[in-house]
Amino acid sequence: MVKKVFKNIYKKLSQELELGNEVAMLTFLKPTSDKKGAITDKYVLVKDNLENDSFFKEKDKVLKQNILNAFETGYLQIINTEDENILIEPYFPNPRLVIFGGGHIAKPLVEFGAKVGFSVAVVDDRLSFANPGRFPHADEVICESFEKSFSRLNIRKSDFVVIVTRGHRHDGVCLRHSLGHNPAYIGMIGSRRRVKGVKDELLKEGYSQEKLDKVYSPIGVDINAVTPEEIAISIIAEVISVRRARKNAFIDGNIIKFNWPEFDGSVIDEMSKESDIPRALITIISSKGSVPRKAGAKMIVWLDGKTIGSIGGGCSEADIITLSRNIIQNKGYAIEHIDMTGDVAEDEGMVCGGIMDVLIEAF
Repeated sequence: MVKKVFKNIYKKLSQELELGNEVAMLTFLKPTSDKKGAITDKYVLVKDNLENDSFFKEKDKVLKQNILNAFETGYLQIINTEDENILIEPYFPNPRLVIFGGGHIAKPLVEFGAKVGFSVAVVDDRLSFANPGRFPHADEVICESFEKSFSRLNIRKSDFVVIVTRGHRHDGVCLRHSLGHNPAYIGMIGSRRRVKGVKDELLKEGYSQEKLDKVYSPIGVDINAVTPEEIAISIIAEVISVRRARKNAFIDGNIIKFNWPEFDGSVIDEMSKESDIPRALITIISSKGSVPRKAGAKMIVWLDGKTIGSIGGGCSEADIITLSRNIIQNKGYAIEHIDMTGDVAEDEGMVCGGIMDVLIEAF
């Protein structure tokens, strides 16, 4: 049975991700059979705080290395011991695109950014350019001076900052403050002359050449863009390139290509809330071949039939939902193997099929 204290672990996970931290959740599974058992413990580790975390310090070298491997590769890790199995899930913050300037380029930039998975915030100091009606795809629209907006934005190291303001002075304000927060990306629009002028000012003020060289300007991938929509596409392409450009890991003599695990923010948020109705959390812990969703994808099933999220839909998901209700009543966990090859793949409209293992935890 999942102890009540475990319910708070998802609130901590959600809070750390909101702060822009990379996090690993450890789930300790005590098997009573090949597929079923009890959950004995859960723990959240923040990557930047690993060396100072007493929990991490006390663990053996094998577990420590597997935790590090999860962060380095993006793959879920499972450690099997005589007494228990340990699932290590790496979580990476949902990327946020922060756009300074609400002009003609910002409109398609917001729309394209939202479509490719970014949460989007827009800042402008003019109400006619900073209102939800102008940016229906934005998660946040701030009408405030560019300088004051930083206290509201709380720029994180996982953020991507795009500066497309209407003038040299505003560019300088946004760049100064952005450099002080070290986001994942800073890009600034403008002619080479205008950009050089801003950078020269900052050099005189004491900003290092090394920091300024990390600013992407001219901004965007060079596709000879002309229209606002084309320019927005070039910027988003560059932002995506920077986001995805994590180095492959070299582990046990093998090169492991970095994997971005599936992330379901709405499921994590829901798990951080109390529920009067018993529920089960379903997680794809491994996948191979052509499957609808990859490892890390989650969904919640309540005893009354309500669901949030998906592990791919179709008959396979329906079977897991039915099984989850039994797990909820019996407590503990179960691991199920789903084979979507052959006839199953054909029935569900898949091109080639695949297999995946799913963890069902009763809460």
